[in-house]
Amino acid sequence: MMFYDAPAAADCASPPARTARTGLRWASDICRRVILVRSLVSALGSFIWSIADQLRGPYRPNQYGNVILPLTILRRLDYILEPDRDTVRALAAKYDNPNRLKIEVKKATGRQFYNTSNYSFANLLADADGLADNLADYIDRFSPDVDVFQYFDFKKEILALEKSGLLREVITSFKAVDLHPDVVSNADMGDAFEYIIRKFNEAANETSGDHYTPRDAIRLLVDLLFAEKDADLTEADIVRALYDPTAGTGGMLALAEEHLLAHNPGAKLRLYGQEYNPQSYAICKSDLLAKGYDATNIAFGNTLTDDAFKGRQFDFCMSNPPYGVDWKQYAKAVTKERDEAGPYGRFAPGLPATSDGQMLFLLHLAHKMRAPEDGGGRTGIVMNGSPLFNGGAESGPSNIRKWLLEMDLVDAIVALPTNMFFNTGIATYIWILDNSKQPDRRGLVQLIDGTAFWTKMRKNLGSKGREISDADRARVVELYSDFTEADPDYSKVLRTDEFGYWTITVERPLLDESRNPVVDRKGKPKPDTKKRDTENVPFTYGGSTAGAAGKIEVIQAYFDAEVKPHVPDAWIDWAKTKTGYEIAFTRHFYKYDSPRPLAEIDADLEKQVAKILELLREVEG
Repeated sequence: MMFYDAPAAADCASPPARTARTGLRWASDICRRVILVRSLVSALGSFIWSIADQLRGPYRPNQYGNVILPLTILRRLDYILEPDRDTVRALAAKYDNPNRLKIEVKKATGRQFYNTSNYSFANLLADADGLADNLADYIDRFSPDVDVFQYFDFKKEILALEKSGLLREVITSFKAVDLHPDVVSNADMGDAFEYIIRKFNEAANETSGDHYTPRDAIRLLVDLLFAEKDADLTEADIVRALYDPTAGTGGMLALAEEHLLAHNPGAKLRLYGQEYNPQSYAICKSDLLAKGYDATNIAFGNTLTDDAFKGRQFDFCMSNPPYGVDWKQYAKAVTKERDEAGPYGRFAPGLPATSDGQMLFLLHLAHKMRAPEDGGGRTGIVMNGSPLFNGGAESGPSNIRKWLLEMDLVDAIVALPTNMFFNTGIATYIWILDNSKQPDRRGLVQLIDGTAFWTKMRKNLGSKGREISDADRARVVELYSDFTEADPDYSKVLRTDEFGYWTITVERPLLDESRNPVVDRKGKPKPDTKKRDTENVPFTYGGSTAGAAGKIEVIQAYFDAEVKPHVPDAWIDWAKTKTGYEIAFTRHFYKYDSPRPLAEIDADLEKQVAKILELLREVEG
């Protein structure tokens, strides 16, 4: 039976309007298949998960993935390789040089990878005594670029399975799983992988959000990322490069590819990614191998300490980095790179606190966007709220925001609904960066409050109880497209200087016992450090549009109006003035709700008091 891509079931009741900018389409025949598709993907994941029950005893729940995930990958690749096995074996007998063999296999099959073993799922079980050795031979004879089984240390698991008497039973079960691409699409295979990973992590009491991002959040990010470029994407024979430095299992790359090909089936895509979790890396690489992409474009390693694509830039970048993860162990390497790379290095603008590395990925992606003179680049990144406001003036985070805003790289920031992710219910935001903005968006930043656009899920998945339907997503993208004409209740367009402020130090004199100011040798009053205070003065105070250039005038006007009337003896220590930037997102969308009338509150209180007295009478009685 064929698997299909489809929107969430809740979406069928409220199809989104078509807009030229979003390219979203609605098809009733797809809606009729929604429930079927979801059940089929769930059934596939459940069936594969059920095989894990055979491992109970010798394996603990947190070890199931070491067996099930690589065998799922192997079964998928087995189907892809099956039609050309004899051709590849004949070529392997003819060409000893692996580089030449790879070229010849590509010519003959159109694939970048191959396997020269005489074994496959079709005949592995024929030799009862040699199953372990034959399976190991099958794994060993993949082309060198298929290193995914090494990252699972799968040959060790083969021996463990044989020792526990489970190998034949598990291989027999996997032989019955039909993962042919004609039966299970690449997108549905990705969904099945994510289902399996989530089930393993639930069994092991771990957080599935560490491994992948919900597809509905990715689809919104992708639509926003491509919104300004949709017209360009329809050009014939275009070539575009997509990059994710925290690739996980490849979900973002897969959905970005899906979007691009929907606009232009003839587009030539180059997908790149880096991932430091071995299992996630193996799944991501296997997925791209199955689609015919160059396997060397997916790298293993820590993006922050070892950029696998150093010197490369991309048309589109996307990421969902880990939230609040301590990067203290990498601090020495990151700081060294910052110092040695100079003003044009990726971390030159500043470093965040070592307790949260999200903004390092933000800087990395800003550095990876294709240069404006080469066509420019756009970035989409999902982060929690701390990068919007953490750190005071001239701290690392503030300096990063300052650089991004003064370089006019921030295009839009969208607040997502809470309870959107599997392992956290906290507020999250999509940042869109663009180094070649459209003329009408230059010098401006759009804030979109998307927290109200969600659909309740029938059943929670961990902390995820809400999803963004197609209709919800279309509404947010419509707000982005409308820009200055968007509904002001949900969209604000601000100048970049409206996020800037100065932190000024306000001093008051030190007084002697007679309450007279103590002066220094020059006759100037000495400051009382106990009375020292600071004030944040917006660049735009008093309606100023001069930005940082109007520093002295704006600060003095603020001081004279807001400080001096309350503390006449105060003064500004100009030498301590600092420049900061923050994006006070919630403040821009704050709505004042007037309190209820006192009479109404009193009436409610009297009712409650009466109920309490009645209960007390019953107790006394």
